[in-house]
Amino acid sequence: MDKLIKQIASLGVPGLILLFLMFFSGYTGAAAITTALATLGGPLGMLGGIGVLLLLTKISEGIAEYGFENIAKGVVIEMRNKGKTKLEIVLEIEQFPLISAELKQKLIKFVKEYF
Repeated sequence: MDKLIKQIASLGVPGLILLFLMFFSGYTGAAAITTALATLGGPLGMLGGIGVLLLLTKISEGIAEYGFENIAKGVVIEMRNKGKTKLEIVLEIEQFPLISAELKQKLIKFVKEYF
């Protein structure tokens, strides 16, 4: 059991996501892996699921190295560099569904001070 936990931990966040999807799939063995990857990949199937896991690996490495708030600020700067106005950026931040109200306020304050 310890060996399995160490292997899953080495996979990080993507490994946990795959593990949870396998658990909730209702299947065991290869069927669970296939179903989990297909679910994660959406219309692109298993290959899409593998791609999503690879993308999650890069994102989780970036969050671990720089912190979520700094990455969010970097995204805001990139939005501005691509020509979005302050108002457009603030409206998008307010509509982000998966971040806390506190982080939204910090990002809006950042937009107002930075631009």
